[in-house]
Amino acid sequence: MKTLQELTLLDKFLFDEVVEDKKTYEALLRIILGDDELKLLTEAQTEKELRTATWLRTIRVDVYAMDDKSTIYNTEMQKEKRNDLVKRTRYYQALIDSTLLEPGEINFNNIKNTTIIMIMPFDLFGFGKYVYTFEEVCKEYPELSLNDGAKRIFINTHGKNTEDVSPEFVALMKFIEYNEGEEIINQSSPNLDRIMNRVSQVKANEEVGVKYMQRWEEEAIIRHEEREAGREEGREEGREEGHAEGYEKRAICDIKNLMKNMKLTAEQAMEALGIDKSEFSKYMTML
Repeated sequence: MKTLQELTLLDKFLFDEVVEDKKTYEALLRIILGDDELKLLTEAQTEKELRTATWLRTIRVDVYAMDDKSTIYNTEMQKEKRNDLVKRTRYYQALIDSTLLEPGEINFNNIKNTTIIMIMPFDLFGFGKYVYTFEEVCKEYPELSLNDGAKRIFINTHGKNTEDVSPEFVALMKFIEYNEGEEIINQSSPNLDRIMNRVSQVKANEEVGVKYMQRWEEEAIIRHEEREAGREEGREEGREEGHAEGYEKRAICDIKNLMKNMKLTAEQAMEALGIDKSEFSKYMTML
């Protein structure tokens, strides 16, 4: 488990805490889009839930806001590589669009423009670019744009084409992944300074530190419950011994993390993880 100080902006917890500040999210968008005039009109919303009907799949977007030109921005930090990311942004686009017209509105030209940005520490398309921007164009006449106001941007923090982006953008990519990057900028960058200062403030905030540990504890409990369910399944399938051994090793790891980071006793950690008291002595011996 990483400490709060070890987190980078690639980690969802830190990213959400940092960009929920409107001015910081504004600075991030200004660097990414190369637009120093961009001004957010609304507060940045993190983990905003979108769903068009109760029986349909819900999504939680990382950060969501609207600028003074009524363009909607949704930015996602995607640390793990998956093979469904393109389709995921399509689904996000559809759900966001479904919320942008009032009931009874008959003029579809009133739908707001949207920009979905996905930031990743890998090259999803394999061409070595920092930025891949997609807007609808005509296959037969590529110079003909649909101009429907929908834009999807995929950002690769490991891009090679530094000549096509600003030094400020390159520095931001380095900072996102490694918590460093200011040294490659030859001039001052108020936008990057704001982001870096906000990260420092978040990491120094004791309340955020407690929130991070509580979040980790909640996830540890979920992992414990999932392992317990898997353990029962293993018993049913006659694989109890091997499954239980792996379960116990992972449980010991979770107990030690809670003891170290939350300053709990072994008994308190086991109780927090929902371990049956009849097993306390076994885990004490293992510890």
